Amino acid sequence: MIKLNNIFKWYSNKFVRTYVLRDVNLDINEGEFVTIMGPSGAGKSTLLHIMGMLDEQSDGEYYFLDEPVHSLGEKRRSELHKYHIGFVFQSYHLIDDLTVYENLETPLLYKKIKSSERKSLVADTLDRFGIVAKKDLFPNQLSGGQQQLVGVARAVITNPKLILADEPTGNLNTKQGEEIMDLFKKLNGEGTTIVQVTHSERNAAYSRKIINLLDGRVVKNPEGLTV
Repeated sequence: MIKLNNIFKWYSNKFVRTYVLRDVNLDINEGEFVTIMGPSGAGKSTLLHIMGMLDEQSDGEYYFLDEPVHSLGEKRRSELHKYHIGFVFQSYHLIDDLTVYENLETPLLYKKIKSSERKSLVADTLDRFGIVAKKDLFPNQLSGGQQQLVGVARAVITNPKLILADEPTGNLNTKQGEEIMDLFKKLNGEGTTIVQVTHSERNAAYSRKIINLLDGRVVKNPEGLTV
């Protein structure tokens, strides 16, 4: 599903080039549950954003569903993201002037899903996440944990092929966090590919493969195996 060849990401400031990712090579198969771990500043979120086509690598090749993302135009990249990827942001990224209901409905509108089906999907999702009572509230009326729940709900409502999650339980209490991870496990069991960035060993235990990043590079795991 995902193939990254020699991915570099850097930012240039006059004559200085600051590297965020260095020579990253990864293969993620359809149906896998993968965790990306590493210290702050290792490049985890940047790598996730490149996979989600929300950022572009400075050099290297990215193939998604056998399409060469690195040579596609913005319109096609946007279509691939819209139809196949659900993204859970660390900082929520909810639309401030839309209600919870409208935030959940937005990705369905982008996919041109008809009104009756949209209403049904939003109602089911509100119920599934226990946020029916919050449907008419705006993001600034919600706690951080509630905003995170809405962010996760928005990512899964379209039943994407790939879910990319950046610290998906970072603002949730233990019970909520376990419910989200159990949901991811269930979705993965049904065939959804999941890639999460987390500092949590507990969350990482849900995945089948762990990728360790350090200073922008993929490093060997403690068993000495490159993952």
